Amino acid sequence: MNQPLVLNDPEKPVRVIGSNISYFTGKLETYFRCKGISYRLDSMEFPRDGLAAKRETGVQQMPVAVLPDGRWMTDTTKIIEWLEQQQPSPHIYPEDPVQRFLGLLIEDYADEWLWRPAMHFRWHYPHGAKLHSALIVNEMMNLVPGPKLFKRWVIRRRQRGGYTAGDGIGADAVKGVEAIYFRTLEQLDTLFRSRPYVLGSTPSIADVGLSGPFLRHFGQDPVPLLHMRERAPAVHEWLARLWNSQPAKASATRNGAKLESDEPLKPLFEEIGRCYLPYLNANAEAVRDGQKRFDARIDGVPYTKARYSQYRVWCLSQLRQKFESLHEEAKTRAEAFLQQTGCWQPLWQLSDIPLVVGQEEALPFRGDFKMVGVNE
Repeated sequence: MNQPLVLNDPEKPVRVIGSNISYFTGKLETYFRCKGISYRLDSMEFPRDGLAAKRETGVQQMPVAVLPDGRWMTDTTKIIEWLEQQQPSPHIYPEDPVQRFLGLLIEDYADEWLWRPAMHFRWHYPHGAKLHSALIVNEMMNLVPGPKLFKRWVIRRRQRGGYTAGDGIGADAVKGVEAIYFRTLEQLDTLFRSRPYVLGSTPSIADVGLSGPFLRHFGQDPVPLLHMRERAPAVHEWLARLWNSQPAKASATRNGAKLESDEPLKPLFEEIGRCYLPYLNANAEAVRDGQKRFDARIDGVPYTKARYSQYRVWCLSQLRQKFESLHEEAKTRAEAFLQQTGCWQPLWQLSDIPLVVGQEEALPFRGDFKMVGVNE
């Protein structure tokens, strides 16, 4: 008989292999802290740990989570989904189905769209790029032979080639990409002046999703951190509050937790409808047409020769599936909100989505396409 999985035993923590400056490592750590899941963060040493992740999960990416029973997991969205089934309390997914769907849409937006300004601010400005290339080399590349100065140069070249200039952010797109962050700061600062967390009085998947870009990039990198302190102190305060969340307190207040009005969320969802969902469509059209690079104008910002992503085709499909899984009354409420914020039409714009058969079905224990297209 299988023993139940224990996730709060400090003697047997979940091992998180990632980095102290990693977007998705920060997201997974935030989730573990909100849930009270015992974990230990170990730096991913290349090439050793990268090759082990590839062997165990099919993809070389971080973070990976190694359970106390030895199983490896990848992809933070699916790791969280699976762990929520093992340890439901305190809830990260809202009990109200519409709030849950909206929270999952925010998570996806934070994962796959705010990634763009986060990577831009880190690698576009020379002082930030020099700082973080040094941090990466010192933390994760001790097993790689060669002078540190050369390794730092290789890291900067790789990141810019894969995630900024190499992902469609040319000189004419810089201001537009930075404006994404500035608008997000304004939207969230207004929101957090009226409530402690995105959806109400306790942390949810929306907060955990936003912790990806905010914890280890916007709240840590020199340029975006300066803007956050000056423009959005309530966001700065939320980030510390989220990191310091206590699961016992969340459990105690959950029964009386208040899911606030959706009205203050509208500017954020208008952003999603105007920027992120159109990008997902442009990416899916490129994949359908066999284009590994594509041009797109999103909210007036030109992205030139952006890299395709098969994984983000799956993200669009997942959003649709999550909506379709709602019961009829919840669908009616969710559709009304999506219509009001401009999200409805782009969510359903494409009649065919070019998924690969069986794509990502083995997550979180096996991945297929997360990193496909990164360096192509």
